[in-house]
Amino acid sequence: MNDLLISGAHAIDPATGLDAPRDLLIRDGRIAAIELPGTFTGIESAETIDATGLTLAPGFIDIHVHLREPGQTYKETIATGTAAAAAGGFSTVIAMPNTLPVNDSVATLDWMLSPTRTPRVHLYAMPAATLGSMGQHLTDFEALAKAGALGFTDDGKPILEDPIMRAALLSAGRLGLPISQHAEDTRMTGGCSMNHGPVAFRLGLRGMTVEAESNIVERDIRLLREIAVTEGVNAHLHVQHVSTAKALTAIRRAREDGLHVTCEAAPHHFTLTDEAIGEFDTHAKMNPPLRSESDRQAVIAALLDGTVDCIATDHAPHAAHEKEVEFERAPNGITGLETALGLALRILHRDHGLSLSRVIALMSANPATIVSLKDRGTLTPGSQADLVLFSAKDEWSYEAARTRSKSRNTPFDGAPMLGRVAATLCAGKTVFRAE
Repeated sequence: MNDLLISGAHAIDPATGLDAPRDLLIRDGRIAAIELPGTFTGIESAETIDATGLTLAPGFIDIHVHLREPGQTYKETIATGTAAAAAGGFSTVIAMPNTLPVNDSVATLDWMLSPTRTPRVHLYAMPAATLGSMGQHLTDFEALAKAGALGFTDDGKPILEDPIMRAALLSAGRLGLPISQHAEDTRMTGGCSMNHGPVAFRLGLRGMTVEAESNIVERDIRLLREIAVTEGVNAHLHVQHVSTAKALTAIRRAREDGLHVTCEAAPHHFTLTDEAIGEFDTHAKMNPPLRSESDRQAVIAALLDGTVDCIATDHAPHAAHEKEVEFERAPNGITGLETALGLALRILHRDHGLSLSRVIALMSANPATIVSLKDRGTLTPGSQADLVLFSAKDEWSYEAARTRSKSRNTPFDGAPMLGRVAATLCAGKTVFRAE
């Protein structure tokens, strides 16, 4: 037997309501028991981690990351991206399909998920919903599901055609898997590089309206409703990186009507506004773009009231030379795995009073439920020992130069953080420990 004892921690498990001092025993990669402090005595074979002063929680789960492999390993690899995930407290990540080639086949999915990619944490994927993510022909959902797909998405691109999106929702719904949609009507955003509003006007840039997001969300909800009525299938729509009050209003109404709609919010959308672009700072360029202060507050309100189900980073690494160009030419996206906890605790917990347990739920139990990872996101005995230890009150500043990612394209270099990861464990093995 391979025993590991974590002692002295304050354990928080939103799945069971636990919020109290506990010692936790790991045996052969799974949680064997979690008991009152001092319960485990005489276990001479156990390695011990003294977690005094630390919070013990289920390992975080990020259902939306870009790892750039295959095809763009100069930006990121599965090995480097998952190392950044471990440093951020994430024990599980789900890769998006906009690789080269697009992850739209069992062969590519198998290649990505092979242990030879040397992931530092648990790696899963959502393959493309359509071939080549071109929005015209569905991929083989059934075969991909058997090969380990946790859902389907053309992330980076929306599924625009109604018949294709309807077929995708129906096919995935019958398999019990979500369609994860990048909600952007690209017919409205051609040539746009930031949010539509006063900042775009001042900078002389074309802006994306909030309707470009909300129109797609409203259309997808209408299709969900049609499928429920005509096919008797309660399909699952997951709205990625929601960023506008108008889209959130549509999601709330759909859920009130009993439709299976979930959504995620990215830390940059509840932390920054389009004012962060300043004088054309490409590290503040992403899609969906940074929005107005009213939209930022709407995202925060939705996190507080439970409309937003989880936090997802949309970790999107780019090489320095790609961002060091004119704003309109720069690619969208920022890194985010190492800053997610620090921003969530600073903005949501300290500034807006969201309980520590609720923040942890947004990053562990809730995403596990969305993608049906049955033995993750909890400290329940028998579950896989995916854990994070962190100091909840530690104030620090993020240094992009020290990232584990290959890329440093972040607007949070030097930004204040609250809560520092001390260690991350996957299946009982320590995959990150702070220096």
